[in-house]
Amino acid sequence: MNRTDFQQLADVRVHEARILLEAGCLAGSYYLAGYAVECALKACIARQTKQYDFPDKELVGQIYNHNPKQLLKAAGLEKDLEEAMRDNKHLERNWAVVLKWTEGSRYEPVRSEGEARDLFLAITDVHNGVLPWLKKHW
Repeated sequence: MNRTDFQQLADVRVHEARILLEAGCLAGSYYLAGYAVECALKACIARQTKQYDFPDKELVGQIYNHNPKQLLKAAGLEKDLEEAMRDNKHLERNWAVVLKWTEGSRYEPVRSEGEARDLFLAITDVHNGVLPWLKKHW
């Protein structure tokens, strides 16, 4: 997989999450929405990769996971996000919602409509969403 693959996958997963949310398939929507953020963060990490460079062992360990907070750190975007959240409290709240998502959510069959909708909106909001912010860095 390369950066473009992760970018496309992030867009596909958020599209699928929207369709599932509208169809009332809340657990699937919740999982795929969070997965879109994971893919976007991995696109940000891939942007830093230089052709022919051998990856640092510690970095490799950090990027092969599904934790948004750890992936943000591996992407080197922690300070950028902190600064953005200082100026945008809506983005800060949206990031907090995203941090509740885990890879394990795929095993949880039931989600409330509120949880699914909140995560989807936290990710996709045009002005304050996590995904539009990440797209500026991928």
